[in-house]
Amino acid sequence: MTTHEREITEPVALCRPDGRLNAAAVGWSRHPLHRADLRGWGRTKRWEYWCVTTPTHLVALTVSDLDFLALNTVYVLEFGPGGREIERTAIIPGGRGVRLPPTIAGAPGAAGPRGMADVVVGPERPTRGRVGIAITEEVEGTRLWARCVTPDGLPLEVDVLVHDPAGHESLSVVVPWSERLFQYTSKHTARPAVGTVTIGTDVLEFGDDAWGVLDHGRGRWPRSVDWNWGAASGRTGGHVVGLQFGGRWTVGTGSTENALCVDGVITKIGEELEWTYSTADFTAPWTIRAESGQVDLVFTPFHDRHTHTDVGLIANRTHQCFGYWSGTVRTDDGEEIVVERLLGWAEDVHMRW
Repeated sequence: MTTHEREITEPVALCRPDGRLNAAAVGWSRHPLHRADLRGWGRTKRWEYWCVTTPTHLVALTVSDLDFLALNTVYVLEFGPGGREIERTAIIPGGRGVRLPPTIAGAPGAAGPRGMADVVVGPERPTRGRVGIAITEEVEGTRLWARCVTPDGLPLEVDVLVHDPAGHESLSVVVPWSERLFQYTSKHTARPAVGTVTIGTDVLEFGDDAWGVLDHGRGRWPRSVDWNWGAASGRTGGHVVGLQFGGRWTVGTGSTENALCVDGVITKIGEELEWTYSTADFTAPWTIRAESGQVDLVFTPFHDRHTHTDVGLIANRTHQCFGYWSGTVRTDDGEEIVVERLLGWAEDVHMRW
């Protein structure tokens, strides 16, 4: 199925010189082509979110600049009974010292000379509740590094390289609410990764079946918004498959953030998906379907990462559920792929910022 959305194939500025949305930037691309030179304060939001999964554990890093403050987070989850869940978030009033580039942080060649898009926040050797994170460019991909001290007083260090295979496609899309409010997002799935997370003397390995997912965001947002996001990566049905789905926040804009990545090739899905799940029990199965039949999946969670933050000007309620996707999806060329227990997540978020 061909999407109605315009495919962008050349570099483009997200904004006009006055800071409003550049109409030529509205559309989607298979590789990051937008430069987000955002202007204004208060409604401007920038972030890099990486999650790297394995069959037994995952690590996620967030660097965000939300104008009023910055939230930088390290999160580790071990699956199964007795598995550890560790989270450290540093809240930085006014976002002091957090500067995110107009292109993807740490992406090879994203900002010209090597290292120009690198991001380093926090101290190299953090103590107490502080967090140090670096997202840096390497020839083979993006290096994710982080340090913090766990609530139990153990040192935690992340050192993971997420590869960027030649020709591997991703989904970049502009979601326009208006000329003044808009979002550019670049979602990358099924990128192989390798590295370690060390907690005290314990080492968690990321190797043959480790996959990186990126959520890169730059935009100017409404005061209050709700969204769904689902993603997954891995081998299934004889293919390497990445799932990327969104909901609610794009309705009525003419854009979606829905796509499949099969063996490195993107299939863009232009229709809004139907999300069905219980807000009384987020760990009950979810269904995500397309009216066209291109997506017909059940998501079965095994863990709900529930967070609630209220720091005055900014508040959020998030249920990020980790689990397995099963069902069928169909690519642009008509191939139906059976998805069996593909590891990922689905989330329900309300944000006021």
